[in-house]
Amino acid sequence: MSIDYASSVERPLANPIARFTLALFGFVPASLALLVLRLTLAMPFYKSGLTRWDGWFNLSFGTKALFADEYRLHVFGQEIPFPQPELVATMASTAEIVLPILLGFGFLTRYAALGLIGMTAVIQLTYPDGWQNFHLPWATMALAIMALGPGAISIDRLLGLDGWSPARKAG
Repeated sequence: MSIDYASSVERPLANPIARFTLALFGFVPASLALLVLRLTLAMPFYKSGLTRWDGWFNLSFGTKALFADEYRLHVFGQEIPFPQPELVATMASTAEIVLPILLGFGFLTRYAALGLIGMTAVIQLTYPDGWQNFHLPWATMALAIMALGPGAISIDRLLGLDGWSPARKAG
């Protein structure tokens, strides 16, 4: 079920609190909020991804060592090493660069957010104590992007990939 927020702007609101709220906050475009949300989620992943590479297509020794020797999945009270740590390190490090770029530009946005929520789940299993300060906000932002889409300031909107049409009047 989709809520059409734009239709509430077109007809007068009977509730004075609703009128006041719309007057106070109605000037903030949803497209700007969604752009800031996308960039806020993309930033920590992208910055982390930059630290994992020594130049183009050369995974750093430190990253390989972390995945092989330090990182463990904490599942049911057990610490399980990553299978094929160099392959997992390459895939994770590539995703940390590619997915935030897609998110920032708003291209295949919902899929990029889905990928980042999957990464967040694996990071949660690796660092189980980080859920409150990092993983929960990341997952919440990714979920909001998946639900609301990229907004008007996006390549998805430009190419018509987000399902938006002028008839729907969504932000």
